Amino acid sequence: MVKRVSDAVKRRLPRYYRRLLSLDEAGTESVSSKELGALLGLTASQVRQDFNLFGGFGHQGYGYPVNKLREALEEILGLKRAWKMVVVGAGNIGRALAGYGYLGGDAFRVEALFDVDPAVIGTQVHGLTVKSADEMVSFINENNIDIAILTVPQEVANKVAHLISSSAVGAILNFAPVKLDAQENGPIIESIHIIDTLMSLTYQLSAKNITKPR
Repeated sequence: MVKRVSDAVKRRLPRYYRRLLSLDEAGTESVSSKELGALLGLTASQVRQDFNLFGGFGHQGYGYPVNKLREALEEILGLKRAWKMVVVGAGNIGRALAGYGYLGGDAFRVEALFDVDPAVIGTQVHGLTVKSADEMVSFINENNIDIAILTVPQEVANKVAHLISSSAVGAILNFAPVKLDAQENGPIIESIHIIDTLMSLTYQLSAKNITKPR
């Protein structure tokens, strides 16, 4: 039985998976918690604690079988199936995401882009025709869309999110720099604030320069 998983562990799981995928492709058969932790900047104890939440996977003294652990993480992360997505907002970020190679893989598929701009509707973006936002809810419901990626201006983000929430979509990945209002029994919401991340980096750079001038 899976124990309660913290947000920190949820963030580490994709990192484990990506590293194990690389090790598997390189032909590595087994990896110890110490070795895997060193590759990810974690302690061996942290690695073992994380995997023990899901029942463990290794054998003491032998490490983790890379291929089996990768497959187990694929199951845990839901990567054994294809997730259908739409991009809402066909501006620069939306277009870039629609054309991002990894999103076009087996696990994540962008099925459509939506916009409100008549000059954009009907244009082609990475092989997809941009559709009118008026078609969004019906398209999501009729095509069993799992995830909506929101890349609209912040002033309309909540309005659009409410509209998306009226559909059967399961989750919203929000790129707008604003906190979305969670809807009761609504989709899962995950936000990516690019500017916040950049400011965190500039803070760290500035703090570093105080003690270590260039």
